[in-house]
Amino acid sequence: MRKISSPDGKYDVFFNLEKAKRGNNCPVYRVDYEKKTIIDKSCLGFETNLNNKSMMSNEANLSSCFIEKHFTTHDHASTWYPVYGEREAIIDAYHQMNISLYHEATGVRMELEFRAYNEGVAFRYILDRERQDNQRTFCIQDEVTQFQLMDDHTAWATYEAQGAYSEVKLSQIGSECERPLTIEVNDDLYMAILEAGLVDYARMKLRISYDKKYCLSSTLTSEVTRDLPLTTPWRVIMAAHSPGELVEHNDIVLNLNEPCAIKDTSWIKPGTVIREMTLTTEGGLAYIDFASKHGIAYILLDAGWYGNQYDEESDATYVSKDLNKCFDHRELDLQKVIDYGKDKNVGVWLYVNRRALENQLDEILPIYKAWGVKGIKFGFVNVGSQHWTSWLHEAVRKAADYEMMVDIHDEYRPTGYCRTYPNLLTQEGVRGDEEVQENSMTLTTAFTRMICGAADNTVCYFNNRVDTHNSHAYQLAKSVVLYSPLQCLYWYDMPRASLANIPSQSNEGIIDEVPELAFYDVLPTVWDESRYLQSKISDYAVVARRSKDNWFMGIMNAEKEDRNFTIPFDFLDSHCTYKATIYSDDPHVNTRTHVRIDDMTVDSNFIHKVHIAKKGGQSILLEKIHQS
Repeated sequence: MRKISSPDGKYDVFFNLEKAKRGNNCPVYRVDYEKKTIIDKSCLGFETNLNNKSMMSNEANLSSCFIEKHFTTHDHASTWYPVYGEREAIIDAYHQMNISLYHEATGVRMELEFRAYNEGVAFRYILDRERQDNQRTFCIQDEVTQFQLMDDHTAWATYEAQGAYSEVKLSQIGSECERPLTIEVNDDLYMAILEAGLVDYARMKLRISYDKKYCLSSTLTSEVTRDLPLTTPWRVIMAAHSPGELVEHNDIVLNLNEPCAIKDTSWIKPGTVIREMTLTTEGGLAYIDFASKHGIAYILLDAGWYGNQYDEESDATYVSKDLNKCFDHRELDLQKVIDYGKDKNVGVWLYVNRRALENQLDEILPIYKAWGVKGIKFGFVNVGSQHWTSWLHEAVRKAADYEMMVDIHDEYRPTGYCRTYPNLLTQEGVRGDEEVQENSMTLTTAFTRMICGAADNTVCYFNNRVDTHNSHAYQLAKSVVLYSPLQCLYWYDMPRASLANIPSQSNEGIIDEVPELAFYDVLPTVWDESRYLQSKISDYAVVARRSKDNWFMGIMNAEKEDRNFTIPFDFLDSHCTYKATIYSDDPHVNTRTHVRIDDMTVDSNFIHKVHIAKKGGQSILLEKIHQS
């Protein structure tokens, strides 16, 4: 029996070769948290294509009949400083063990690398041949990686990256569900199973085991064919006493990726962005004026600027002369818009669908660089298989060569590659405000999807769905609770000036200069410190984040019931006082959005007691005003 523990002693990881259903000398592991087993004995290994003559002879699977050859341990402790993130500094401290196994029937050496962090446990496989003169190409059909839970726990599962979450028992999980998978063991213990460091491999999903109760099995979206040595992504297990603590500990995902590979990152600038919806010169200039006035860093020209994005022959090297727009104004002088933005310190992003990306990426990158474009939003990219996973990360690397930031939309979920290539600012892979949904869905997303990294939630504000399903103070809070270095505000909304010459049929989606826009105007998108103060999956979230001297707080409540919150402000600097600007829902406020703004002075001894109506929220800006 081999064992390591986390630096704080909360996690214990055990490994052994044991008899199991698959045969003798099967690699198995176990994970304990605070001296209680959370993952019982679980199998490790692979199903391989060993009878494929072009690869190897000797048909066999790498899940039994192993011999342990070597065992080593290693301790590591360091601190690193990300280009941006949810906190200024990240501690990378773990205890590691490596077990080298030999599979005599095939001559394959399989090394298992386990790490125990204070934030969770991770492991990966490293495959090679015992003799270097043997066939170097290797094909994995699937993994035999299992996660044996202790009971039929509650989990929150979705089967698509942008799908709706369902609260289910483990035994009710159907086909392959997405990662991260958040699990409630009891009221005081939550777990998450996820993936980190996926670059040139097939995506892992999770299914319930066919022959073991309460056991989750990994399943790969495609076969994996690589030259040896082959290193897999990390499989990660986290445990915590609250859902918010899981998200607060998501540094483990970044720690399991390679350090930044970009020498000069000064051009990578997170910020807020607004989508330009007219695709006209006049509209683009009006959006830039609005962005400049309201502290928005970028505008995004979304789908349609180069024509029909679904046309396999579409050409993203020039502006279409037959723009597919909602308006009669069809002229778009893109260079004029970009140059005007430079004068106003507002950058321009362009949307490009996967069809043009796949056909023209090498061509468009130098063109966009010459135009002065700051970033590309990748649309409807293929994901999951080894081929498309590798292609997508190569595309991010190529974009970095031309100092181009990236936002990957649709079904891609992050596994920490933004540490290595921080030009990957954000991604979708979330059921955001593009969909009409109840608050409870967003408050499930906050403690499931958000564990693995940033999400472009495309926050609505003036669209009618906000009045129907949310509140405006809730929407303000959402931009604090849901982390994204590129924070898209006012989705489906348009500055009134952009419609100066276009008849408007209604007021929906038209941005009014209501007072609370001041909160968005100064909203950071990256942080020096993040605290998840109160949390319950699908019910509520209270999150505070610090940028330099100031704190931003978001309180979100689901549609189920009114709630009373008691929130100590003990996270504040005890030597300082702060001006608190509080944005609350109030139907008596005579504005379109009914947001009340109150000011008061607080310090670290203050206890904030507030009543939040169902579907409502509150946002607070805490500005340091005095230091003793």
